[in-house]
Amino acid sequence: QVQLVESGGRLVQAGESLRLSCAASRRTFSDYVMGWFRQAPGKEREFVAAITRSGTSTYYADSVKGRFTISRDNAKNTVYLQMNSLKPEDTAVYYCAARQPLGVPLTPEGYADWGQGTQVTVTS
Repeated sequence: QVQLVESGGRLVQAGESLRLSCAASRRTFSDYVMGWFRQAPGKEREFVAAITRSGTSTYYADSVKGRFTISRDNAKNTVYLQMNSLKPEDTAVYYCAARQPLGVPLTPEGYADWGQGTQVTVTS
């Protein structure tokens, strides 16, 4: 099990950028596939981005492709989500998640460990 703590969420205007961070507790951070998900009020939690253990492969939801970038620093036990050209529809609580088995699922059910979330609000 790994403990995850997200940070970086805040209120921004449309078109601005934000970088979210997720710090993990385990020294074996590089053994985990990492993902970012988000949940808006009244909606289900949805996939945003994921990254393989080494960071060589990344995956994105169509709604964020070209605007968001996921990356990781295994030496710092941290995964990042750089969000550019933010839109009001990006408003949500953003969660990072971890899984140890091989594979990169694009659904919440594929991840065992979750952070508490960080709020991102984008105003028009």
